[in-house]
Amino acid sequence: MKNRYEDLIKDLTEKELLFHLYATQIILLTVSMVLGMIFYRDIWFFVSLFDWRDHKIFTIGITSGVLVVLLDLFLMKVLPKSYYDDGGLNEKIFRNRNFFHIAFIALVVAFSEELLFRGIIQTKLGLIIASIIFAIIHYRYLFNWFLFINIIVLSFVIGSIYQWTGNLAVTFVMHFVVDFLLGLSLMKTNKI
Repeated sequence: MKNRYEDLIKDLTEKELLFHLYATQIILLTVSMVLGMIFYRDIWFFVSLFDWRDHKIFTIGITSGVLVVLLDLFLMKVLPKSYYDDGGLNEKIFRNRNFFHIAFIALVVAFSEELLFRGIIQTKLGLIIASIIFAIIHYRYLFNWFLFINIIVLSFVIGSIYQWTGNLAVTFVMHFVVDFLLGLSLMKTNKI
């Protein structure tokens, strides 16, 4: 199954890959809006989930994101390369992007995923369910036990921070920092 998945990734053009990436995020945002209307009967509840004046955005969101990236980069250096093998998808997404495009991708992904998984699913169904669904949605990690455990642990960490702070802005910033910095590291690695 993994070889078929890797072949599929290799066959995708840059344009197709970006189309699928953005289409997935639009689907997640649409699901968030529909579930928001069902569970809360008011789409404006989303605004109440974000408190941009909260100092925890910097003290917890940014700091936690940087710590996750540093740990991940360290583990990438000391563990066998196969532990981080996602079939080449992350590398293909980020290797030919510029700084601003990586920032935009990280912004879109962090917003759509945090809104759905923390703002809707975790708020209604709890941390465990949200973390498991988050891991399953990251389909490419299902083929690698280490990446699957890694994404579940990361989801629990982000979800726990959301429970602790009660502020989606904090987890959004953390998620953005993780995706952005790891995206930059993939861009940098492939430009050398």
